[in-house]
Amino acid sequence: MAKKEFQAESKRLLEMMINSIYSHKEIFLRELISNASDAIDKMYYKALTDDSINFEKEQYYIKVVADKENRTLQIVDTGIGMTQEELEKNLGIIAKSGSLAFKTENELKDGHDIIGQFGVGFYSAFMVADVVTVVTKAFGSEQAYKWESTGADGYTMEPVEKETVGTEITLKIKENTEDENYDEFLQEYRLKAIIKKYSDFIRYPIKMDTTVSRPKEDSENEFEDVKEEQIVNSMVPIWRKNKNELTDEDYENFYNEKRYGFDKPLKHIHISVDGAVRYNAILFIPETIPFDYYSKEFEKGLELYSSGVLIMEKCADLLPDYFSFVKGMVDSEDLSLNISREILQHDRQLKLIAKNIKNKIKSQLQSLLKDERDKYEKFYQSFGRQLKYGVYSDFGANKSDLQDLLMFYSSKEKKLVTLDEYVSRMPEDQKYIYYAAGESNERIEKLPQTELVAEKGYEILYFTDDIDEFAIKMLMNYKEKEFKSVSSGDLGIEEDSQNSTETEEKENKDLFGYMKEVLAGKVKDVKASKRLRSHPVCLSTEGEVTIEMEKILQAMPDNQNIKADKILEINVNHDVFKSLKSSFETDKEKLNLYTNLLYSQALLIEGLPIEDPVEFTNDVCKIMV
Repeated sequence: MAKKEFQAESKRLLEMMINSIYSHKEIFLRELISNASDAIDKMYYKALTDDSINFEKEQYYIKVVADKENRTLQIVDTGIGMTQEELEKNLGIIAKSGSLAFKTENELKDGHDIIGQFGVGFYSAFMVADVVTVVTKAFGSEQAYKWESTGADGYTMEPVEKETVGTEITLKIKENTEDENYDEFLQEYRLKAIIKKYSDFIRYPIKMDTTVSRPKEDSENEFEDVKEEQIVNSMVPIWRKNKNELTDEDYENFYNEKRYGFDKPLKHIHISVDGAVRYNAILFIPETIPFDYYSKEFEKGLELYSSGVLIMEKCADLLPDYFSFVKGMVDSEDLSLNISREILQHDRQLKLIAKNIKNKIKSQLQSLLKDERDKYEKFYQSFGRQLKYGVYSDFGANKSDLQDLLMFYSSKEKKLVTLDEYVSRMPEDQKYIYYAAGESNERIEKLPQTELVAEKGYEILYFTDDIDEFAIKMLMNYKEKEFKSVSSGDLGIEEDSQNSTETEEKENKDLFGYMKEVLAGKVKDVKASKRLRSHPVCLSTEGEVTIEMEKILQAMPDNQNIKADKILEINVNHDVFKSLKSSFETDKEKLNLYTNLLYSQALLIEGLPIEDPVEFTNDVCKIMV
């Protein structure tokens, strides 16, 4: 029996695949089971055109047999088998796919697609085996053949006896090393776990001899371990069932079985598409936020299946970042089993699926907001920040998709409201959507800057997330209404007292100029306030950077010392202003003291650090003395 050599190119492919393509060795079992399913599919297809074949599904199965003592693992199928020529063609040339050739030739219009590529995937067996032996008998053939190889050195082929049609693959499992535990591929529980993980939805039974404890025949109290053949896989995936047959409990059980989360999903989305691209999907909107969601360790993505076979646990390309909280799976007959991450990024069909999924998630969230407000608010408390990041990221490319999903706390409603709800309540004379930013709703309510807007009876949205203002700056407007911070230099509100304020400012021009010099480098200007009512002082800003944005930017690791252009506003109707005017005329040193104290007070109101706490406490003591 002469040994045949692989082609030089095939040797290199084999070494590259074992060492590079498959980083998880357990994948070999997925590949071999997929090939077995492929062989049964071929038998099924032949039965459609050959009346002499009575295709009884119960006769067709895959069996996995582990023998710890002899360190062998067998994968047996009752599929169509291979002739000598097919063995040579499919296993003698690496990366020659018998399955793909079959698929192209016959087109499989009945929908029974072929999973796996028997050329590349088969050789993953060498990641765990020193010797791989294939014994096969083709349908309609009297002769069986044995193919055997120890890897890149080559292979042998010879005729052998085999009673039944089908294929038996026997792996001689490698001995353990310091770095690798190959014993795991002979352990019953581990093999079951791998099958459940990757091949649970193969449509033919995957059988294993399972050890179970049974009472002894002659004793009620004594038990013995016996081997019992069990079907390991569930075969019919939930996503291929009719939605009308499934209950919420079925979806929740699936969510728990797949360990998508430890909570109950708020909503599920079941998608079945049979058009330009065929796929099924089940998506879940979680109820609670994962502990690592806003950390760099979190990995987004949906499980990706090819005809019921898991090919990727986290396919990030199926979800936009702003919907990264969605859990679930996608199964498509149009994707190759051995598709790489690099190819996926450019796959046209995958992009079509991803676009459809994005629209389905958006539609579901809109329905949740409209019909189940309590559930949506619960979702928003967990993942609203991610939607705001979506508005801000990619230079606002996705803002039109997300703006109607945003919610903010309302000064009037005392609860979360949408932008649409805010705009629908705006009085005719209101030009802007007003907002105030701060650390909490309670702190914002006390901000001096809100006084004028509140006095006009206008609603104010409270921004308490660090991303809020950045997202709104990117959004710019909603339904042709611009956003305006209550700390903005110009609120756009006509005031009865505007003339008197301007008069005071003109009359006290020198006073404000002097205070500006005292605060040189700290504020851009000092002026009479049009917005203050009961408070003596506040800070407003000019330009795009607000005080809250400054705080966030200053806290970043790559702090570039970006600061807001601050204006110190003085309430000219407050008693404090009388003291300022008096000291300006009689005691400049006291005016310096008052100016610094008012500036420090304005900083404290904004939650900004006082530049020199010691100086501040000394100034307070001077006032007391």
